[in-house]
Amino acid sequence: MASQSGGCATAGRRHRRAVTDARPGGGAHFFDAKVLVPFTIVTFIWGSTWLVIRDQVSDVPASWSVTYRFLIAAAAMFLLARIRRVPLWLGWPGMAFAAFLGVMQFVLNFNLVYRAEMHLTSGLVAMLYALLLVPNSLLSWVAFREAVSRPFILGSFIAICGIALLFLHEYRMSGVAPDQVLLGMALGIGGTLAASVANVMQGSGIARRLPMASTLAWGMLLGGLADAVVAWALHGPPVIDTRPTYLAGVLYLAIAGSVVTFPLYYRLIQRLGAGRAAYSSVLIPIIAMLLSTLFEGYRWSPLALAGAALALLGMVVAMRAKTAS
Repeated sequence: MASQSGGCATAGRRHRRAVTDARPGGGAHFFDAKVLVPFTIVTFIWGSTWLVIRDQVSDVPASWSVTYRFLIAAAAMFLLARIRRVPLWLGWPGMAFAAFLGVMQFVLNFNLVYRAEMHLTSGLVAMLYALLLVPNSLLSWVAFREAVSRPFILGSFIAICGIALLFLHEYRMSGVAPDQVLLGMALGIGGTLAASVANVMQGSGIARRLPMASTLAWGMLLGGLADAVVAWALHGPPVIDTRPTYLAGVLYLAIAGSVVTFPLYYRLIQRLGAGRAAYSSVLIPIIAMLLSTLFEGYRWSPLALAGAALALLGMVVAMRAKTAS
């Protein structure tokens, strides 16, 4: 009888562990150091990448620039996985997960975003990407019933209003033709939705069980190879720009913008939930504009200042609240 009771207790613990593993994050507090530090690193690095990406879509087709970025990133991520001594082979279910992640995050997302910058300014594309918190929150609710609190909804609404003001300012300053704006917006929104699917995948049980470095390494490798197929089909053989700024940009995007940031960001999703982690995308365009102020002479208008202030206020309101149970 005791043995049967012990077996039931063990089964119960396993069941509770499985349920816990399958649930997304959301209980962590934003201002904990384990959350705030990686959030800050990711936000500042990705905020700087928008200026670099602009130089990646000049003489080299966007798909080839994306290919170089993620093949280099994959090699570095495999090296990181080896240094950490985590298993490289994920099993067939894990490999399928990594392949789908690679397609959504490293093929669709980046090909569409890079192409959006061919029709819109980097500032406008960054504003579109800032809306990532909306599909992230909706898809998390659909997939995991991850509810959010009223303060989070209020803060998100305030932040979106701020992003709308920033978008309006950037549109007025850009002088882009309306048809180019619509095409660029369609590409940017498509890239954002693909990224959102990849983000929400991190809340699944299989994502939590797989070693992060190996999963990303395979995702980047398979995604990079798929990028190469797309690039060759659309643009022919590889094209390379030998300018030092282009080559340095590829390395920066591969190492800092991918190998450093994606493991940190995906862990944030698992701790905070996809909706709250996506608040980095709200701050990224503001960081990009601040860097543009320092290096490109960008001048802030009252409309841009109001938009940035609203976005920051919305983030503070939303992040002070834990995700509702």
